[in-house]
Amino acid sequence: MGSFDWDLDNNTLAFDDAGLAVFDLKPEEYDGNPDSLVSRVPPEEGVRVNAVIDEAMQTGRSSYGAYFQLRRRNGHRQWTHVRGRILRDDRGSAYRVLGIVRNATTELTEFTSISPMEAGRRRITSIVQGTTAALSKAVTVEDVAAVLTGSDGRERFGADGLVLGLVEGGALKVIALAGDSMEALDELKLHRLDDSLPLAEAVLTGQPRFVTSLGELGHTFPRLAPYIQRLEVDAAAFLPLIAQARPVGGLALFFRGRSDFSAEDRNLCLGLAGIVAQSLQRAILFDQEREFATGLQASMLPRHVPEFTGAEIAVRYHAAWGGREVGGDWYDVIALPRGRVGVVVGDVQGHDTHAAAIMGQLRIAIRAYAGEGHPPATVLARASRFLAELDTERFATCTYAQVDLSSGGVRAVRAGHLGPFIRHTDGRVGRPNLRGGLPLGLATEFDDEEFPETRLDLVPGETMVMCTDGLVEEPGLDIADGMDALERAVRSGPEGADPLADHLSATLWERWGTGDDVALLVLRRAPDPGTPQAPRIHQYIHQADPEGLAESRVALRRALEDWGFAELVDDVELAAGELLGNVLLHTEGGAVLTLEVLPEPVRRVRLWVKDRSSVRPRRRTPGEAATSGRGLMLIEAVSARWGVEPRGDGKAVWCEFVPEGTEADLSAERLVVPPEEPPED
Repeated sequence: MGSFDWDLDNNTLAFDDAGLAVFDLKPEEYDGNPDSLVSRVPPEEGVRVNAVIDEAMQTGRSSYGAYFQLRRRNGHRQWTHVRGRILRDDRGSAYRVLGIVRNATTELTEFTSISPMEAGRRRITSIVQGTTAALSKAVTVEDVAAVLTGSDGRERFGADGLVLGLVEGGALKVIALAGDSMEALDELKLHRLDDSLPLAEAVLTGQPRFVTSLGELGHTFPRLAPYIQRLEVDAAAFLPLIAQARPVGGLALFFRGRSDFSAEDRNLCLGLAGIVAQSLQRAILFDQEREFATGLQASMLPRHVPEFTGAEIAVRYHAAWGGREVGGDWYDVIALPRGRVGVVVGDVQGHDTHAAAIMGQLRIAIRAYAGEGHPPATVLARASRFLAELDTERFATCTYAQVDLSSGGVRAVRAGHLGPFIRHTDGRVGRPNLRGGLPLGLATEFDDEEFPETRLDLVPGETMVMCTDGLVEEPGLDIADGMDALERAVRSGPEGADPLADHLSATLWERWGTGDDVALLVLRRAPDPGTPQAPRIHQYIHQADPEGLAESRVALRRALEDWGFAELVDDVELAAGELLGNVLLHTEGGAVLTLEVLPEPVRRVRLWVKDRSSVRPRRRTPGEAATSGRGLMLIEAVSARWGVEPRGDGKAVWCEFVPEGTEADLSAERLVVPPEEPPED
């Protein structure tokens, strides 16, 4: 099989090496002129092929196909098949043809000694085999229609137009039209199953109808008469599609230039109709089963996601491309006491209705345990025990997190699942290291129901992304590559939760066409920019992120310059570096940095650094040779005042800075004005 490119304007016909081999030509024997093929194509065959091409060009068709014989250099004749796609300009004039040529000896015959009857038998066998092979890959009704309405499908029947109808109750619904003038039948896409139209009559009676006079057909079926002239065809075959003695649909074929149907043609049409009927019935049953499975899956997922003050939450579920399009992936959003929200994403082993049923039970169990107020580790331990007691061999993976929307604190646990991604306010994307436990069910079976809890901070404006592995697993690639691709997509995506969820779906799931289903959850904490008079920024610096300190300095400098405090940049950067360094070196977690403007009693800047350690910093007096212990001395020297506030499970160290000329006023208030409460982040 080879390809060709025919430039009609310049009358050049180019073949690739395989295309020349089909014509038994060496590259040096062919100069690109179509007339050079005369040595291989007998005149009578050339006339026949040219007639097919001319007819396609003049009638506005987009493709053509034909079998013909060519003469090889040893004198033997070879059956060959050509198929071309016609490209046209805006005026409809053809200017180029792209196509393929192939040796068709296995379909028809190689030698002229084969009798016409034998050649016809081989042709029918080849067409039946080709149609069977094409339909064997069709799974859904939509797949069957695509096989029949493609250029290959019509070519197998030798038809110029095709209509496929499906029986639905007492009606015939047209589900596919193919051909240049078949759109004329759009108005008849759904009609009663009666004898008012020839295709419906064929389905109703179970008898085919072959017509070579469309005028007579119009008299027999007056309802069809207004459309016959617009069809621009000369003959038609209306075939019932019967499977297991039951009509499932009808197939209408339309032909140009045909004046009769030979016995061979009729047998071929009936044979192909039987193959189509079997494929269509199989596809109908599959679609019904898939509809049931997807309905079950949808009923197991939450119908809506509750809204929460201070956060945007978006969820997406995508069924697998293939199979029954049902699986055990799920998401859930749970309203918890004291302004908290529980978010979970998980995956039950398997891709069938059993997995979907288990998923529904497990989702409800986790929701119940979380709603009782249990900590995340206990929620997963009880869920694992629940799954083990279901007497099923399936296990499940999941990640569950409790988010305090007022403070931004996150308590997360993982059971054999992917951890979350967090996009920071400066655009960087982090992958927090969540220590994980065994998958649910297996953890109980192996008597290891430990799910270590990891504390995270989600500052205002940051986004947490949780998903199942279908979003990061691409066939043939390592999952690490998929994780990197997801990180890039999160970094480049829009800020809002809903737009980001759509972006991730389009960028990864739709592009890869994965065979797995996907559950996706995006939670964005509402930004907190303060007010025009008292602006504010927040940043989280992870302990294992070497770029965090540099990014925080950039953010501080930009904010101070925008707010009109450029003269304080060096002092604030110094103080922030000391406070952040102390957190990252001497505690077991990251730090939350907040910079804000306080307009009263004097306009000043306050820097907060929050951590999860309850140990209060103390001012020391280091010796001359000491290498540490000067941090608070520096902060005291560059700031107007500083202090420490307990913050639940940790503390917040704050310090204030004022421009020159206003420090005296603030100093007078030092013992009178208490420090304001730091923002809850």
